[in-house]
Amino acid sequence: MEKTEWYLEYEIQYNRPGLLGDISSLLGMMSINIVTINGVENSHRGMLLLCNDEEQMTRLKSILNTMDTIKVTKLRKPKLRDRLAVRHGRYIHSDVDDRKTFRFNREDLGLLVDFMAELFMKEGHKLVGIRGMPRVGKTESVVAASVCANKRWLFVSSTLLKQTVRNQLIEDEYSEDNLYIIDGIVSARRATEKHWQLVREIMRLPATKVIEHPDIFVQETEYKMDDFDYIIELRNNDDEEITYETVEKPDMSMNDGFSMFDF
Repeated sequence: MEKTEWYLEYEIQYNRPGLLGDISSLLGMMSINIVTINGVENSHRGMLLLCNDEEQMTRLKSILNTMDTIKVTKLRKPKLRDRLAVRHGRYIHSDVDDRKTFRFNREDLGLLVDFMAELFMKEGHKLVGIRGMPRVGKTESVVAASVCANKRWLFVSSTLLKQTVRNQLIEDEYSEDNLYIIDGIVSARRATEKHWQLVREIMRLPATKVIEHPDIFVQETEYKMDDFDYIIELRNNDDEEITYETVEKPDMSMNDGFSMFDF
């Protein structure tokens, strides 16, 4: 019989010596295997488990609920956020009003890269927007996640090294396995009509697209924020406000300190 994976998370009410050993022994007696275990934020502990059938989990939950030293907070088939929580020891936080918006700080770059890599490994069309102030690590995180996901990344517009705007792709750059990175500000301020034709062509591909500064991108195109599958916000700290005041100039002239490659 094929085993199924479950996620168990509990809050420690009284952290006495041997508590984890008792729970591990209980799981062993019930023939439930522990795949991964880690502490998860504020006295919580998370486990990825393997069991033969759902009835085992029902019995396990009823037994754990009789223990006054712990409180079961989650027992379910694991979601992506659960797997990352066990791996990194903390949860990804989403916006209360918009569940597809996820927030990260610079100290969470490892978690952010892992999260995006998991998204990038999924097949088919995905549109991901990423917000953040300059030099916070947006592009570098996207590239690192592409490497983890074994994806080839292509800059359609970017300022990672020098300002880059592509007007065409060569034949082998059209692929569902590629990841396309578009800087909404660069495209809005420097792009020609040929560039926008290329962007629309890429947007129709069943591949992953990452749009930096999605708010500016939707202002200049027919696309809407509802078209995005995920929105990621990256800040230097929790209190930082993401604004676009520094790019509200009508155009970036060649004297702005940028040099530009047109392909």
